[in-house]
Amino acid sequence: MPSANVLERKKQVVAELAQTLSGSVAGVLVDYRGITVEDDTKLRRELRAADVKYNVVKNTLLRRATAKAGLTELDAHLTGTTALAVSPADHTAAARILHNFAEKHKTFAIKGGFLEGKAINVDTVESLAKLPGRDVLLATVCNAFQAPIAAFARVIQAVVDKGETAETAAPAEEAAAAEPEVTAEAPTEETATAEVATEAPAEEAPAADEIPAEAPAETAETEEA
Repeated sequence: MPSANVLERKKQVVAELAQTLSGSVAGVLVDYRGITVEDDTKLRRELRAADVKYNVVKNTLLRRATAKAGLTELDAHLTGTTALAVSPADHTAAARILHNFAEKHKTFAIKGGFLEGKAINVDTVESLAKLPGRDVLLATVCNAFQAPIAAFARVIQAVVDKGETAETAAPAEEAAAAEPEVTAEAPTEETATAEVATEAPAEEAPAADEIPAEAPAETAETEEA
């Protein structure tokens, strides 16, 4: 009969597994038979780099954990050797890495998994494996949203620029309308002098009746004595 310490330790492991299942967005169960220590080390290193937790688990303990996490549909896969890979944020990383590894190691097999709290079969795991990684998906989604937003921003800026141009032109047109229309240029000083000289009337000659007649020459009287 197991000691109290062993039972307590198993309870703790079950609680940790249940919390791991509940706190992960995706997970994959695999049969890891037939791989070497070297291959297992490389696999764990790759999973760790992708922030995927990977552990060999006992089927009995994992079955208790799935009951706590509401994933009892996974119990059908809990036979033979079992390893669990889970990701807290990336929906595709575990499936992609383990699927690629299984293709190179024929004794290594995917059993099933879960996604957002729902059990999934092997076909669904393989479909997830073919999707791009989280960073690529986020970049694609951002680009899809940014394209129409960028176009909308350009339209708004064009409207603003057009409004500023109209506001600048309006005061200039009003000022031009307010100024009196000039029909001729103002004469310069030289031009004014020339015009005065031209317009001044010529000195009139005195009328004929105003000119005094010349005095008649004195006539000597010849009288004969």
